[in-house]
Amino acid sequence: MGCAKKCRVRVEKDFLGEREVPEQALYGIQSLRGSENFHITGQRMHRGLIVGLALVKKAAALANAELGYLPPDVGSAIAAAADEIVAGKHIDEFIVDSIQGGAGTSMNMNANEVLANRASEILGGEKGANSLVSPLNHVNLGQSTNDALPTAARIALLAELQPTVEALRQLAAAMRDRGDEFKDVLKMGRTHLQDAVPITLGQEFHAWAKAIDRDANRIEYSAEGLKSVNLGGTAVGTGLNADQDYIRLSVEILSKISGYDLTSPEDLVDATQNLDSLAFVSACLKVCAINLIKIANDLRLLASGPMAGLYEIQLPAVQPGSSIMPAKVNPVIAEVTNQVGFQILGNDLAVTMAVQAGQLELNVFQPVLLYNMLQSIEILGNVARTLKDRCIVGIRANKERCAKMVEQNVGVVTALVPYIGYQPSCDIAKEARATGKSVRALVIEKGLMTEAELSHVFAPSRVTRPGKPDAELNRHRVAVAGD
Repeated sequence: MGCAKKCRVRVEKDFLGEREVPEQALYGIQSLRGSENFHITGQRMHRGLIVGLALVKKAAALANAELGYLPPDVGSAIAAAADEIVAGKHIDEFIVDSIQGGAGTSMNMNANEVLANRASEILGGEKGANSLVSPLNHVNLGQSTNDALPTAARIALLAELQPTVEALRQLAAAMRDRGDEFKDVLKMGRTHLQDAVPITLGQEFHAWAKAIDRDANRIEYSAEGLKSVNLGGTAVGTGLNADQDYIRLSVEILSKISGYDLTSPEDLVDATQNLDSLAFVSACLKVCAINLIKIANDLRLLASGPMAGLYEIQLPAVQPGSSIMPAKVNPVIAEVTNQVGFQILGNDLAVTMAVQAGQLELNVFQPVLLYNMLQSIEILGNVARTLKDRCIVGIRANKERCAKMVEQNVGVVTALVPYIGYQPSCDIAKEARATGKSVRALVIEKGLMTEAELSHVFAPSRVTRPGKPDAELNRHRVAVAGD
């Protein structure tokens, strides 16, 4: 009496036996077994993968119906059920864990059962054993987990990559904006974490933007390899139980309904065995993570201090930094960027291990591969947006400190080598370090160059760009062997 309708069950069976399934559930016995067997991540299938499977099943149903392998009403009902899933309905009916054994069979069957039961309802039938639409005979017709899941995976990856690439492009644009703003802020460059020669803050930001632009381009290029799908290859890529016309038509329909220009590969066996195209995408994500880690480290160094560090830039203060030290502000956005980068590097290792571990006609490790790749894509996009919105757009240059550090730095002596020679420049540098006097003061004191000449040589436009030594000033040059 107190249990209510939702506690009632229906009995379903497979070749392993019978199981009770909640009466109202759209999933069935194989989904239930999968959910019981795999308690791994605590996370169900990625929504993008669910949508990808729904689109694959819709394309297959429409192709089979057009070719006469499915009754037209059954094909239409499966397609309508798939449309509901794409629209966001029935997502809670996908109950299997993201990481599982069986090469993703539980994922495929979860989709088959949900679509079959919902299609049966659309046709006025019941869910379960008496349904009008069969998960295997109708929804899975002409397919195997081994072609349906990889095809759905590629659709999911393509869909998830688009906003992430856009987030990276917007991040690069924000860096270019800061670069334009800081184009005249002269500061000391550093190599080996030691003083080098001058550079502008704008040049540093523009360099970061170039790196992120390359990452976006690389990821976009790698995504093209995802558009070759093995739908119709069935179990091992030989196309057993799949009509050649079905293969052609299902891919054509899937291209249309997914919005991606999908093609069948030249060799379906190769496409079923080998996942190198996915490894390539993951590698590009990894390279992007490496660049972001480097940039985040640079930001933290340039903002270090404020009193006892470089403090050439100010990062936006987004939250208090300490529970014990008053007024401390930490570079938390740069720090979270580092951590996302570390996670993506780890994910790529898992992807690498999964891709190389495939055996003979099938790689059974796609679930862990997809779990890591989809996470990498998602967190990469999230951190790109966070870094842009919460850090890059609000960075300010400490112009006076940058100028002071250039003026007091021995590294600027390198700009004088074409005019006074290498050894005299070394002597000036050595004396400047020993006495604390500036290079400018010592050069004027020794009569090597005038104040006006030094200002000309040390102009930001000259010390931060390629160019020939000034011919008139070059009269000061001292010939030094090996110059």
